[in-house]
Amino acid sequence: MERHSPIAHAAYHDLLRLLKDDAASGLRGTPTSLTRNGRVYWYDSYRIGSSVQKTYIGEDSEELRARLEQAQALKEQASARRAARSRLVRLLRAEGFLGIDQGTGGLLNALAQAGTFRLGGTIVGTHAFRLYEGELGLRYAFDDTAQTGDIDIASFERLSLALEDRADPPVGEVLAGFRFAPMPALDNRQAWRWTQSKSGTLVEFLTPAFGEEGLRPLAALDVRAQALHYLNYLIAEPIHAVALYRSGVLVQVPRPERFAIHKLIVSTRRPAGDRLKSEKDRRQAEVLCRALAEDRPDELADALEEARSRGPQWTRRLDMALDRMPALRALLKGLETG
Repeated sequence: MERHSPIAHAAYHDLLRLLKDDAASGLRGTPTSLTRNGRVYWYDSYRIGSSVQKTYIGEDSEELRARLEQAQALKEQASARRAARSRLVRLLRAEGFLGIDQGTGGLLNALAQAGTFRLGGTIVGTHAFRLYEGELGLRYAFDDTAQTGDIDIASFERLSLALEDRADPPVGEVLAGFRFAPMPALDNRQAWRWTQSKSGTLVEFLTPAFGEEGLRPLAALDVRAQALHYLNYLIAEPIHAVALYRSGVLVQVPRPERFAIHKLIVSTRRPAGDRLKSEKDRRQAEVLCRALAEDRPDELADALEEARSRGPQWTRRLDMALDRMPALRALLKGLETG
């Protein structure tokens, strides 16, 4: 397993920190906390005329509270941060970090500016896997990151409704600006997939299924999403990541240990004709599991234990995947008994 240098790994996390500082420095009014269903969420409250507007900032955490307390100082340091971010991106590219094509980078940047990731959108699939390069300091082989055209974004339906905030402009308008069109549906308002004819790129929106799999609304993004089983495990407690476009784009991805275990499960749900995708699922799971077993064994063991605790169907699918991967089964067994 190849790794990036300690300097590159540290540079990535410096860049991530600066982007988080930027996100907290754009307050227009006063940070206000609201509690919904036992969880605390922060909003930027400001007045427009006689009405008070609220823009969602993020879920409560010690890290976020510390940034909000320094919001004014962070705002004053904006120019210095931009220069530092550009320098760090140049360093990461020189260190061999994976690049991102202009079309994908421009789209992710526009989605971020509209609030897609701030409002709960989480990148899943191979694009998320690529973004663990910086989080874990991995140097990927070409085969690990092939077939990266499609972009999958997942979010919780209930969270999207509870936030009472909306992407601006709506996600559909952002996609239209990049010449994406909704894939044919009886009613385009029900569309959950967009395609760009020029590149063939596909953007899909997903949400966890609590019951039947079908279409569900994501109110904050003003789109429909395909509900899928097992997705609730994947996108619980997501983390921030940086897409290396321009001076960095702050996005959201699943926790790498959850991504790895979820990939094992997904590999057993592919149709018979998707053998190559199943192989890719297992390959990505193995790459992440081996890295996490070295760096974060407790997190990986906890993620595996949680998945198994969700019932016999989860355990059966995990065992089906690991039956094809005896070396990885032995590695994970060692974590469970260690």
